[in-house]
Amino acid sequence: MSDNWRTHAKYWSTHYEVHAIDQRNHGKSFHSQDFDYDLMAVDIVAYMDYHNIQQAIVLGHSMGGKTAMSLALQYPTRVSKLIVADIAPKNYNVETKFSNIIKGLLQLNDLTLTSRADADKALMPFVPEMGVRQFLLKNLTWTEERTLKLRCNISVLQHKLKQIGATPTGTPYTGDVLFLAGQQSDYVLQTDMAAIHALFPNASLYWVADAGHWLHAENPKGFTDALQDFLC
Repeated sequence: MSDNWRTHAKYWSTHYEVHAIDQRNHGKSFHSQDFDYDLMAVDIVAYMDYHNIQQAIVLGHSMGGKTAMSLALQYPTRVSKLIVADIAPKNYNVETKFSNIIKGLLQLNDLTLTSRADADKALMPFVPEMGVRQFLLKNLTWTEERTLKLRCNISVLQHKLKQIGATPTGTPYTGDVLFLAGQQSDYVLQTDMAAIHALFPNASLYWVADAGHWLHAENPKGFTDALQDFLC
């Protein structure tokens, strides 16, 4: 969701034209029963065409990282450089990894919530980590009835976990690629470099210290510094 990048986007906008995008079924973007990385790569191409963007530096985190990889693998001329944050081009068992998060969000979706404090309290048994809860609770928005509801289409996403965990496909992308991994995260392993180089032969991997999966929120300075070294 674009809101997760607000602070970074504001900083980068002093040097670049920045577009922070809500993917389908997330944020303010449209809801759809159809959901996979090929479709979301097409969504990005359509967005770029609409805004007359021929080529861009593309950055994505986690699921967004797989969308970014799919874009580069299938539409390489649209990507000048690729940055992938804490995700590898491999299959993940999302149903197991995110089962508690999905259960918690489904419960939030069924409740009548009148404050973010109530939402945080309801989510806590499913997601004990405060930082992760804060990230997830950004999905909440006020309705006309002054209650809080999820922006993300959780009713569809809960049935698309296999697609979310899938490996991006396409022709190897030969441009410059930076994979950033949280040092305390298990999403990207050193042993993933063979799979990374098979699809992205010019890729490098950098470990962000003092950070887990939500590395850009947990260590924003370390994340930004690594990014600047790559972009310079």
